[in-house]
Order: sequence, then structure tokens, then C-alpha cells
Amino acid sequence: MVFQDHRLLLDRSVFENLALPLIMAGATRAEIGRRVRAALDRVGLLAREGALPTALSAGEQQRVGIARAIVVQPVLLLADEPTGNLDPQLAADIMGLFASVSAQGTTVLVASHDLHLVRKMSKRVLVLDHGRLIDDFRPGVA
Repeated sequence: MVFQDHRLLLDRSVFENLALPLIMAGATRAEIGRRVRAALDRVGLLAREGALPTALSAGEQQRVGIARAIVVQPVLLLADEPTGNLDPQLAADIMGLFASVSAQGTTVLVASHDLHLVRKMSKRVLVLDHGRLIDDFRPGVA
């Protein structure tokens, strides 16, 4: 899950934040290193693996949270405002990452106020207003 408030362990490095769910799942040390570095590379933060979250910008913290979500290769990935702290180019890159993760078999559910960015995904869009479904469409489908 990608949380709006990141939910990072502030006393652990970026690497350790991503390694924790893999350690809990019983992954080997080699597997942890490989998967953590691959996830960090996918979000453009490989060079920051030794940093503490407090040394990162809000956007970098958001990307660490995204990397932590994908490192476990989930069947379902829930993302709450995953691009809220990112500039438009990084936001587009992250949505591209979610498309890639989806193409590999993970169901990705994104909650966002950025309907323009969501429409670019060309996936089913459910629009809620005060908890009520007000629209259900696929961009580009009449």
C-alpha cells in the first residue's frame, strides 16, 4: 500500500525501510538486496538508499513509499494520492511505473484527485463524490 503520509520508519535508512517487509516474508539477504535496489532504481532513488527519511524531500519520501509497495510484488497495490508530492514529470513517471506493475499481473487501485493524470492511464475510472459513485468510464471508450 502506498500511504498519503508515507509511513516510513524515520530511524531506518531508505534501504532498511524497503527491506523490512521482505525480511518479514523470509527473503534471503541476497534476494533482499537485489529486490530493494531494483525497486529504488525504478523510482529513481538508488543513490539515496543509505539516507534516512528525514533527509529526503516530501517527494522523495513519497517515492520511497511507492518503492516499498512494489518491492514485495503484491497481487493488489493500493495507492492513496501517490503523486501528491511530485512534480508533473515525476507524477507521469510514477503512473507509468504503475502501468508496468499492472502489466506484470498486479491489480493497481489508485485514489487521486488528479483526474487528468488518471485519464492518461487509459484504464477504468470510478469517480466518487462524498463517498458516492457518480461516474464509471474508460478513457477513449465511447
